[in-house]
Formats: sequence, structure tokens, C-alpha cells
Amino acid sequence: MRKVAFVLLFLALTCSVTLSADNIVEEIIARVNNQIITRSEYEREREQLKQEVQQQDPANADKVFVERQKDVLRGLVDQQLLLDKGKDMGITADTELIKKLDEMRKQMNLDSMEELEKAATSQGISYEDFKQNLRNQIITQQVIGREVGQHLSINKDELQKFYNDHKSDMEQPEEIKLSEILVATKKPAVAAGQKPSADPPDDPQELAAAEAKASDLLAQIRKGASFDDTAKKSSDGPSAAQGGDLGFFKRGTLAKELEDKTFAMKAGDVTDVIRTKQGFVILKVVEHHAAGIPSMKEMEPRIQDALYMEKLQPALRAYLTRLREDAFIDYKPGYVDTGASPNQTKPVETAGKEASAKKLKKKKKLGII
Repeated sequence: MRKVAFVLLFLALTCSVTLSADNIVEEIIARVNNQIITRSEYEREREQLKQEVQQQDPANADKVFVERQKDVLRGLVDQQLLLDKGKDMGITADTELIKKLDEMRKQMNLDSMEELEKAATSQGISYEDFKQNLRNQIITQQVIGREVGQHLSINKDELQKFYNDHKSDMEQPEEIKLSEILVATKKPAVAAGQKPSADPPDDPQELAAAEAKASDLLAQIRKGASFDDTAKKSSDGPSAAQGGDLGFFKRGTLAKELEDKTFAMKAGDVTDVIRTKQGFVILKVVEHHAAGIPSMKEMEPRIQDALYMEKLQPALRAYLTRLREDAFIDYKPGYVDTGASPNQTKPVETAGKEASAKKLKKKKKLGII
């Protein structure tokens, strides 16, 4: 499981990786200011795209891939322009990178950052490359947020119109979101040569100790202790690292005893200690949505997000076009940047210092354009 999680996250974050000029001569397919984009980076992005569309829509994967691969070079140029802008803005992402890596460590149930690095290297993944890819992602997100997102505005009329236009899509069944704290019980040991029964009885002492522990945790919560923090520290359930989060449940998906208790509760309510096959559980109703169309107030945060993304895409495209027009970009014949602007400036490299030409720094890589 750790292997799969690490490899998937690595693929999701894979961007362009600089290769050593000492042992590889790269074919350069584009120059963006003082940076280059290589054919290997381009091919790696195409391969990743092919895998993504195959997973998302196997039936139409070939058709979707043919359409979306046209934008591969555009994405690589977009990223380089955003990274250049981030550098100009002084964004290093040092603190955010540490936080992201630590979150990943916790999700994989690893005890230290050293174990995270070992998990990467054991799968043949360069940990330094992985960190750089993650840093690049953070920097580009921050640039987009500051330069584009902060300038978007959504007014009440737009929110109301979106709500009215999409009411039929918002209808939902009754559902609740639950979190749990589980105090597991241990089964008694089976003597050598003795056949274990299909469902061996609990050890009475272990049972009493587990119930006492669960009751103590419930008492702490009712005195004001955070349910999430208590779950992280004391729950034996698989959701402990996520603060006990179990997600949403519709009627008919829980055991009847649990459904009868939890669906009668309001958001924020906590159950008494409940005996289950796994041990003793305490449940919290985090959210409780009634059947039907939610109110405008309930849906406002989701509508805000939907309208933000709706406005962000064209605004970001316009911003990236302006960055292209302020940059020097050149492409190898046969490679097309679908985000190119007719007002872009092609690099001019001369021996002299012409006032109209921006001097490019020499790269240590060799290549052809």
C-alpha cells in the first residue's frame, strides 16, 4: 500500500526534471527565457497523460488522449512561466514544502522524514527530484492564487443565479457525515493444539478495560476535548490519522442500530459508547443533510468554489498569455504551443549587445533547436 501511494503521488506531481549535462545530451524543443524544455520532459508528460486518461475513461481513452495531447507543450511552457514569475516574486515554498512532506509521511503512517526518503529510494524514485516537483507545484499554485485568484470577485447576484439555475442538480437524499473513535478489543489467545472457534469470545478483562477506556475518552470529549484530536491520539480505527473521518452515509448503508442512533442526531452530536464486534465505538455526527434541495445558505460554500473555478480558467489563460508576451520563447519546428500568442517575442542571440534584444544566459546543456 505504501508503495502504491508513493508511486501514484510521485506521478501526480511529476513535472520537468533537469538531467545532468555530464552524461546526457538532450534535444531541446523549446526555450522559455533562460530555461529550456527537453524532448524527454515532453515525452514523459505525454506518457503520464496517456496513463491518466486510461484510468479515467478506458472506453474513450484513445480519443481523449489524441485531443488532450495537443496541449502537452502548452502545459510545460505554462509551468516554466509561472516558475519564473514565482522567482521574481521571491516565492521559495520552503515552509510549505516541509508541511506537505510531513502530511504525506503521516498519510503513509511513517515515523520520520528519513523513512519517507527510504520509501522513495526503495521504489527507484529520486527523492530530490520528487521534492523539487512538489516545490514547483506549490510555487505555481501560489503564483496563480496571488496573481489571478485574488483578483476574482463573486457577488450575491451571481451566487443566487447559480443556485436557481442548478437547483435540480442539487437534490440529494438524507445523509450524514460521521467520525469515529474505536477502542478495539482483543480476542483471548488460543492454546496450542486447540482449534479456534469461528467467533471466539472476548477476554472479560480486556473487554472491561476497553469499555473503561472508551468511557473515559467520551467523558473527555463531553468536557470539551477535541473529537478529532482524541481520535488521532487514541482511536484504534483505520481512520485515526484523519481524525476519525468516515465520510458520508445514506440511509440503508449502516447497521440498523447505528442508523437509528445517528440519523436521529444533529450535526455536532456525539453518541454514547456503543458495543460493536470490533470493540467500543464513539460516533460523532459531523454533518446532517436532510433529503431534498439544500438551502442557498447550505450550498453557498460549494457554489463559491464552482464559480471561482469557472472564472479562474479564462482569467488564468489570459494571464499566461500576458506572461508569454513579456517573455522570449522559441520552439523547435514541429512542436506546437496551443497557448501561444501572436505577440510573443522570439529570442535574438547575437554577439553584440543590441538594445532591442534580451541577452540569454548560457545553458550548461547541449542541444539543438
